[in-house]
Amino acid sequence: MRSDGHTDQRIVAFLTLGLVAFGLVMVYSATSASAALGNGDPMSFLKRQAVYAFIGVVLMAVASRFDYHRLRYLTPPLVVASLVLCTAVLVAGPSINGAHRWFVVGPASFQPSELAKISLCLFAAVYLARRRAPRTLGELMKPMGLLAALFCALIVVEPDLGTTITICGMMLAIFLVAGVPIRLLVLASFLALGLGLLAIYIEPYRRARVFSFLDPWSDAQGAGFQIVQATIGIGSGGVTGAGLGEGVGKISYLPEAHTDMIFAVIGEELGLIGASLVIGAFALLALTGFRIAMRCEDPFGKLLAAGITALVCGQAAINLAAALGIAPLTGIPLPFVSYGGSSLVVLLAAVGILLNIAVNGRVVGASVRDRSGRNSRPRSARSRNRRSASSARGDGDVRRVARPRRVAARS
Repeated sequence: MRSDGHTDQRIVAFLTLGLVAFGLVMVYSATSASAALGNGDPMSFLKRQAVYAFIGVVLMAVASRFDYHRLRYLTPPLVVASLVLCTAVLVAGPSINGAHRWFVVGPASFQPSELAKISLCLFAAVYLARRRAPRTLGELMKPMGLLAALFCALIVVEPDLGTTITICGMMLAIFLVAGVPIRLLVLASFLALGLGLLAIYIEPYRRARVFSFLDPWSDAQGAGFQIVQATIGIGSGGVTGAGLGEGVGKISYLPEAHTDMIFAVIGEELGLIGASLVIGAFALLALTGFRIAMRCEDPFGKLLAAGITALVCGQAAINLAAALGIAPLTGIPLPFVSYGGSSLVVLLAAVGILLNIAVNGRVVGASVRDRSGRNSRPRSARSRNRRSASSARGDGDVRRVARPRRVAARS
């Protein structure tokens, strides 16, 4: 018996909410000491993260009940708004740690690149759902490749190479599910890799990160300090960990312990068991998300589900690889677990869309039409319907013609 999608929906919802709740606990553990020393309120970070989590969960619930087919109409304004915001933040955004990534309003902040991720995912799904998969590099570049390159260029200038890598991974997953030839994907990947190496070469701090990744102990008090401290923290946790709240790496040793490096805090306090459960949760989330995509009969829903799953789990893979020292540092937070408002809210809303696709993906959306007035169903399905209708009319004509001949024969 084929699954109706409700089981997959429950698995994704349970894993997501479980990671959010776990993240609140770990954010408090990683920030309570420093917050108490800084402003006298050990729960200050937890309170802000809880507000963002509440907003995100509400958006996830709303998105899970909103027919995802209607997102086609919201895609153009979302793309335009994302482009405007990503451009504006370079001019009007405050400089925080040397980067222009956020708009800050009072205690709240917003990162436009987070909205750019989901906007680009929607655009690629809408575009490929009603057209054949690109077969040449020119078809791949116009317009999807050019739009993705524009977003990536704006985000790299902020600077934020980690988000750019996440976007490239998301687009690669969508192209793969859409049926783009492997040889073309390999060629596009090499081009993107070349541009990425160029972006690393022209920025001294990126070059330092790469060299420190290759040999962090050669400059353990400088460029390799964060990797070294993360390695020490994870290694000192052993199998069971030092105990929740008992880690010492987060106190003046591990930079960005509550954001980029929260997995190191998990490894130190909860040990191999806790770290393995986190990795297993994201692996199961990836498996279930791609299963939703593969079972979806609507091309738009299939591509959108694949993009959202790659966005969430790809970002998790990049963060975990950096924390474990098997990839250079990128500044990417761990989804649902790390401290960060805009990332948490946007990703929870994206998971809500995935939940809706899980149960409504078998509805192709025949009533939804594209801008040219054509039905949004795949061309092959419409052709089969026309052939079936023609065959039915042809059979009727045969019966109408055959009947008089049989009557004439009897007479």
